[in-house]
Amino acid sequence: MSDAIDAVLLEILVCPLTRSKLRREGDELVAEVGGLRYPIRDGIPVLLADAAKLPEGVASLEEFKQKHQEHIPD
Repeated sequence: MSDAIDAVLLEILVCPLTRSKLRREGDELVAEVGGLRYPIRDGIPVLLADAAKLPEGVASLEEFKQKHQEHIPD
């Protein structure tokens, strides 16, 4: 698979907002806390909150931040 992410790399990557672990689901990395979905493009994870897909029921990144503020470090 050309876009394979090394298991060691996946162990150290975290969600930039919640600092929770990420798991691979297809062409995305999904945060354990909150469920933000980060794309993998050409084998490279794009760990930018603005590039993440929001979980269902969340209309904006600001709403996500308010909903999960206890998991977002200062």
